[in-house]
Amino acid sequence: METTANAFAELRKDSQSIFNRVHSIAEDAAFVGHVHVHYNDLPLIPNMRCGAWYTDPEIASAERAYFKSTDGHTNNWSFNLRRPNLHILPLIAEHAGLVLVDSTRAGKRIPDALSKTVPIWCAVVNRAILQRATETRSRAWDTALYTPPGSVSSQEHSQIEDKLDGWASQLAASSYALPTLAYPLRPIWITPATTVFPTFPKRPDRAFYPIICVSASKQVMEGVERRASGFAYIQGSGDDHELWGMGLTPTLYWRHRVEILAAGSSDLPDIVQSLVSASSRPDDAIDPNHPLRSTPIQHISGRISICTIASLQRPDLLQAHPDVAFVCLTPQDPDQTAGSTDESRMLRIQTPEGKKGQHHFLTVVLPRSMPFIQHHLQNQRTLCIACNTGTDISVGVALAVLALFFRPDGSLCAQGNARDDMSKDVVKIRLQWIIASCPQANPSRTTLKRVNDFLLSPFSDPSTLGVPSRADGTPGSGERR
Repeated sequence: METTANAFAELRKDSQSIFNRVHSIAEDAAFVGHVHVHYNDLPLIPNMRCGAWYTDPEIASAERAYFKSTDGHTNNWSFNLRRPNLHILPLIAEHAGLVLVDSTRAGKRIPDALSKTVPIWCAVVNRAILQRATETRSRAWDTALYTPPGSVSSQEHSQIEDKLDGWASQLAASSYALPTLAYPLRPIWITPATTVFPTFPKRPDRAFYPIICVSASKQVMEGVERRASGFAYIQGSGDDHELWGMGLTPTLYWRHRVEILAAGSSDLPDIVQSLVSASSRPDDAIDPNHPLRSTPIQHISGRISICTIASLQRPDLLQAHPDVAFVCLTPQDPDQTAGSTDESRMLRIQTPEGKKGQHHFLTVVLPRSMPFIQHHLQNQRTLCIACNTGTDISVGVALAVLALFFRPDGSLCAQGNARDDMSKDVVKIRLQWIIASCPQANPSRTTLKRVNDFLLSPFSDPSTLGVPSRADGTPGSGERR
């Protein structure tokens, strides 16, 4: 028993070693590079977050995919309209296919994101395009579900298939734009165990767009395998990097990979710590000529945009963007993050994290930000809403703004939409507007619930929103700038 316990303890130690992790990632990335050479005419993109560890930015497309394994988990299959991944369809159409990279930990050869979520996505998109099509297609349009037999049983395949038409109808009925595709989508799978890479005919003779799903990691017993070069190979090393990475990110890894991989196991932690510390302030944060990095919502002609707090860390922000007002939602004390003496266009709200922050978002953030945003929209300014991640509470604030102050056609209704027109369906469509422009948007269920609570309660009347703005747009009593 003691011997077994020691063996498991050693496995746990190996799996958390940053030295083993980065060298395992390098091995898997080399395989991905080999795949790219074979399909160099197709764009290579990572499936976030794990896939970014295995895709060299030098060869990868700037685009990202957001297929979640949870949408493919057994009895939890879903085509989630909050993660439609429609932004990669133009890329697929332009290049007649795509190479998508992800990985999985011990116990599986292919992650659920690639074995089930992507196949569901392909079949649903194919069917939704067919449902929306107004013209008769000259060729048969394949709407079948394709899954890897070794990873998905025939019973599970059949159960998923029964749900496809319902998901396709939801997508076809949504506000999302679906591009015209010359061919349907079809998933293909490649792993390190693949001996012969499939080939495809040239475009005129092609029957489908191949979505080549690359599972980067080799499947090994217990997830760990010793290498003669001096490290323990760990399957799916890019997973859960918060647990082992010491702050290292895929971006930092690829930027400094030569130095990282050259370091010995005893020196590597100090080197990583130094790299992480040096990167704590983005390089472009002190570049006065760097443009504002925010994502505008196209359906409303860019009147609202979303970004991270880090994107706004420049001393001349307001002077550089005189037609933009900013809402900054930060865990830090606003007095400690102030970067300008001219605060008439900058609303800073300290936003606690965790459960306290959920209540604060409903009772403070939304009521305080709406009058400020309404005032600046009325004065023909655009608004930039920022939070730490640029994907959660900033999206929640933008969602409330779209529901309150923009009509279904995307035009501004500065006095506010009628309460009778507000519903969960309205909020759902406005969220689709955001995701169509900002596919990385990932508001939590709690954030979305708080937005619904706010909009569908008496507070949704713009004339009674929290602390009202004075005529000049300055905050009422108790509002902090």
